[in-house]
Parts: sequence; C-alpha cells; structure tokens
Amino acid sequence: MSLRRHSSRIPQLLLTASLLGALLAPPAATASAPRSPSGEPGGAGGRGLPLRVATYNIHAGAGMDGVFDLDRQTAEIRSLDADVIGLQEVDRHWGSRSQWRDLAGELARRLRMYVSFAPIYSLDPAEPDGPRAEYGVAVLSRHRIMSAENHEITRLSTQDPSPVPAPAPGFGEVVVRVRGLPVHVYVTHLDYRPDPAVRVAQVADTRRIMAEDRDPKILLGDFNAEPAAPELAPLWRELADADPGAPTFPARNPVKRIDFVAVSEDRIGVRKAWVPQSLASDHRAVVADLLLRRR
Repeated sequence: MSLRRHSSRIPQLLLTASLLGALLAPPAATASAPRSPSGEPGGAGGRGLPLRVATYNIHAGAGMDGVFDLDRQTAEIRSLDADVIGLQEVDRHWGSRSQWRDLAGELARRLRMYVSFAPIYSLDPAEPDGPRAEYGVAVLSRHRIMSAENHEITRLSTQDPSPVPAPAPGFGEVVVRVRGLPVHVYVTHLDYRPDPAVRVAQVADTRRIMAEDRDPKILLGDFNAEPAAPELAPLWRELADADPGAPTFPARNPVKRIDFVAVSEDRIGVRKAWVPQSLASDHRAVVADLLLRRR
C-alpha cells in the first residue's frame, strides 16, 4: 500500500490554522531552556542537552470519573514540568462531551506553550460558518515549533459504519530546536482493537516516515499495546523504550503500560522515566528526562 506523505511545513511567520496542524504562539510565550535534574543548563558536564518530554492521553478532557474538567487537566500537565508534551484524544470543537471547545488551543494558552494540532478526523461544522469538528493528536512545546506535518498512516475509521484499512491523517510531527539542535517529535495514537493487524501496518508506516529524518527523534503516544507485543517489535530496532517501570492504564489501579516515550538511541540518552499518579484522565502520563547528543 503506497502512502501519500503530506507536506505541510509551515514557516513560523505564516502561522495559520489548517487541517494539517495549527501552530499557536501564545502571548508572551517563550522557548525556555530545558533543565537538567541538577538544574544546571547543559547538564552532565556539558556532554549533551537535557530535555524533559511527556506523553498523555487526555481522554477528551475527562477524568477517570468521566467528568470533563480542563482545569484539572491543566494543573496535571503543568505539574509534569515538561518541555515537550504529546497529547492524544484531543477534541477541537468536536462535540458536547468537551463543550465544543478547542482543547489543544486552550491548553497551549493556559500553559504558555506553542502547539501543533494534527486531526485524525475533520468533519463539516454542525452550524453554517462554524468551526470544523476535529479530533486528533497534538504537541505542546516550550520551544518554538519550526515546522509541522500531519502524516497519513493506515487507519480503520471509527466514523465509517463499514470501515476498511486505508491511509488517513493523524500522525503528527513537529521540529523544535533545542539550543540550535533540530529535534523531530512525533505523536501518535495507534489502533485500539484486539486484532493487531492495523497496528502492524501502522508500525510499518511509522518506521517508514521516521526513517526520512536524520536528526534526533522522539516518538510519543498511546500505542494500545504493551511493550512486548509482537506488532511493536519492529519499532525497537531503531528506537529505545524509555521504560518508566510502571503501568499507565487504566489510571485507577493501572495494570498495563500502553503509553510510550521512545527515542532514537544513537542520538538520545534516557536519564530517567516515571509515571505520575493521577486520575485527571483515564490514562496516566509518562515523563522522561532525556539527554540529546550532538554529532
């Protein structure tokens, strides 16, 4: 199956909302320098560049109790103190469950971060001249987003009553610069069905897309499979799993780890990773302190 690669690289001076990703620079937002665990810029005697990243499935703004509460999730995300965060299950004017709000945009403004949103679904507005109803993934970043793309990978639509696997958008990529070093950050949400066939195709698509880039790479997402799942095995040929040593789902009494931070092992070291306890979503986040290596 051939995949069409979307090319939606957006110059920073031309930041406009689009179906392939909206980049938002909130008022007074700054690209703050990342920290090392010791608090010293550069860390580890200057051997690399520290960066804290996280992945978090926000359950369309609802907590483990099923109650929509963006204030609660804002507080939880802020507490992670991450420089780059990949979000899944993000609504943008999608429906009543999230009060028709733009969750990615609101979180970015509240947290004073840059944002790129990559819709999986983009439906006609409910009202004439209204915003499109969208659902997808997003990246929040303290570092300025230099470019963004929304790639197609194989999907089995939840909006089609008779779906067939086909290329569809929703595999987001951004490039950020950390002290001049370009870093590619990808955010994904793999198929949830027990049959792994679609995830097998999605992993193959992911590897093909990521292989086009040579800079340090970080993959964030809800994989809907555990680390030893056979369909994920090809990912570990090029990527290292930042294993936090704890399960992530469900948020109350979690029993399995299906949320991941994965990095290009040749360019990025993992100092530590952990899973904060929280019921602000039905998933728990994964946070990792990384060390980026210049060639």
